[in-house]
Amino acid sequence: MEEERELKELVTQATRRKRGFTLLEMVAVVAIIGILMTLVGTQIAAQMDRTYVQASKAKISQVSQALEMYRLDNGRYPTTEQGLDALVTKPTANPEPRRYLPGGYVKGRDYLMDAWGTAFQYTSPGTHNTRGFDVWSLGADGVAGGTDSDSDFGNWDSQQVAGS
Repeated sequence: MEEERELKELVTQATRRKRGFTLLEMVAVVAIIGILMTLVGTQIAAQMDRTYVQASKAKISQVSQALEMYRLDNGRYPTTEQGLDALVTKPTANPEPRRYLPGGYVKGRDYLMDAWGTAFQYTSPGTHNTRGFDVWSLGADGVAGGTDSDSDFGNWDSQQVAGS
């Protein structure tokens, strides 16, 4: 009798194990996975924003160096009206450059865009660098102003002083 009862209990336990997970257990697992994905996703998004800002700052530095080369060759920076396109194609508006580098000063218009695909802004003389020029990105939102990754940044920031 005792053995028979133990055998039935073992069969019952084995049958329960074969049934799989209950609906409540599945919902709990899905909820935990969702919470983990949310935490990881926000960290990845924040890291992407920082990466885009750093990449754009590096491009601003490259554009600033190209503007310095333009000035060395031509005695002045491109005017605000000529804009950064003067680094790609020779300006035809006055003042025309005296010794424009064949092929331009950057390899293409892609160099004149920030990591979000928005064109860099340019003024000469600059508001921040009154003896040089200002080159800046409008940030992730592509609109003047903003905070965090949406804020504007340019060659006047402490890490970038070219053109001042």
